Amino acid sequence: MTLETHKLGSQGLEVSAIGLGCMGMSQSYGPADEAESVATLHRAIELGCTFLDTAEVYGPYTNEALLGRALKGKRGQVTIATKFGFRIENGKQVGTDSRPEHIREVVEASLVRLATDHIDLLYQHRVDPAVPMEDVAGAVGELVAQGKVRFFGLSEAGAANIRRAHAVHPVSAVQSEYSLWERNLEPEIIPLLGQLGIGLVPFSPLGRGFLTGQVKRAEDYPDGDYRRNDPRYQGENYDANVEAAAKVRDIAAVRGVKPGQIALAWLLAKGNGFGVDIVPIPGTKRIKYLEENVAAAAIKLDTAEMAALDEALAPGKIFGPRYTERGMAMVDR
Repeated sequence: MTLETHKLGSQGLEVSAIGLGCMGMSQSYGPADEAESVATLHRAIELGCTFLDTAEVYGPYTNEALLGRALKGKRGQVTIATKFGFRIENGKQVGTDSRPEHIREVVEASLVRLATDHIDLLYQHRVDPAVPMEDVAGAVGELVAQGKVRFFGLSEAGAANIRRAHAVHPVSAVQSEYSLWERNLEPEIIPLLGQLGIGLVPFSPLGRGFLTGQVKRAEDYPDGDYRRNDPRYQGENYDANVEAAAKVRDIAAVRGVKPGQIALAWLLAKGNGFGVDIVPIPGTKRIKYLEENVAAAAIKLDTAEMAALDEALAPGKIFGPRYTERGMAMVDR
């Protein structure tokens, strides 16, 4: 199948109905394999999965450079989203930095690594408490006027900062963690996005792999794998979360599909229910999983299935914070 395109927000951005998170091609989920990653990117283009998500901090820097090499001669076929907002020293992210002059420096460097003359969607990766959001939005607006950026986005921003940014330069998309496994956006953020005409780009839509059914306890993952330190993969949290996720596996079994496909189908249906453009970006570096993710767009869950999933994975039934304490401190809520 070839994916349809969806509007993402009301500013004119159009992207594939499901995107591809590229972070894992360079870090966090096992060793990198460039040949496999490039093949996956090329297969994504063939399938119409052309909304590609990266960031300067992935690697750092190496993920953008990988895309630049892989997309040689194919740049016009894809929509590239990347992000600024961290201070990087000695190859490590050491804090936030969204000063306008830093934003401009990051964009120039990203353009070189991505081998392109424009970024389609530029996100602030995390809100910087030291820099007024108006200054951030103004700086990105200048880059839009210069043709170096097409659309502006925010990642893990809270309601107040979304409003402040949008008042200065229109925000096309907010990227945040949202899935059956993580519902924190439903009370306030998603209604606000609908009100302002902003699209939602859920990252980790498969619960960092938990909703695929192919999971192990934290200690069973190798050193360097993100899940080794994920609170939801640890101890009693793991046991409770496996039990909650059983409903995803049950519905998948009845349907004859993969659990991860059910989780993505739930997300796509939620967009219709909320009246918000929702485009998930499941991450993978393998063609097999890419093809499974893309095929999820054809699955239409009925009202009873949606209700059963909502109930089984209600917020009170998922145990453990979604990040470590340090990670949660960087989420603007």
